[in-house]
Amino acid sequence: MPALCVIRYSAIMTTTLTPWYFVTLPISEYGKVKDVQNQVVSGKVAGTFDAEVVIWVEHYPVFTIGRHGGKENLTVSEDFLQERKIPVIAAERGGSITFHGPGQLVVYPIVNLQKSGLRVPEYVYLLEQVMIQTSQEFSVQARRNPTHPGIFTENGKLGSVGIAIRHGISFHGFALNVDIALEPFQWIHPCGLRDIKTTSLYQKSGFPLNLKTVQQSAQKHFCSLFGVEPVRTGLAGLGKML
Repeated sequence: MPALCVIRYSAIMTTTLTPWYFVTLPISEYGKVKDVQNQVVSGKVAGTFDAEVVIWVEHYPVFTIGRHGGKENLTVSEDFLQERKIPVIAAERGGSITFHGPGQLVVYPIVNLQKSGLRVPEYVYLLEQVMIQTSQEFSVQARRNPTHPGIFTENGKLGSVGIAIRHGISFHGFALNVDIALEPFQWIHPCGLRDIKTTSLYQKSGFPLNLKTVQQSAQKHFCSLFGVEPVRTGLAGLGKML
């Protein structure tokens, strides 16, 4: 059963005691998790669901295209991808094309930014900082690029950020390359960047990494940066509230 964790605001957030839910899913198809996000966003927009939700997941191989386009950044044909059974799916997030696959930690916070007291630049900064501090814990030094969202090393892009906002509700989020196959990134210009390669924590650290361990580190840093304390519960409770 996927784990669920309820957290409440403290230092950085407002004093409103609105619960947050951390939902850890098994490896999942992108479209199914996209549907879950939309259900949560719809409930929050309608006012029938007030809690914040953060989904933690790995995806089966998929290319997603953001609002700024992306098929022009494919360096292989769609027939090539169909032969390998890798779909290309449109996403509401910002940015261009990127790849998701096993060995990549994908995190989707679904957050009312106004209620949380966060402006978009501050929020993106915190998401990037979660990845930076997580990477440091595994002896990988990463930094921001002043002109491109995400985190980078001297050898390439390590993590991506892409969010969407609907009626003040932010969804989608970030993806950190842990031990993901890097070859599919060679079939695109990741996020439209033609001169930057993609790397992973495994490639940079030189030793195998367990995604669950990296997720635990990321959750710790997320809770610290957003000023929240997790309380674990079951997934069924979230479904009953939606």
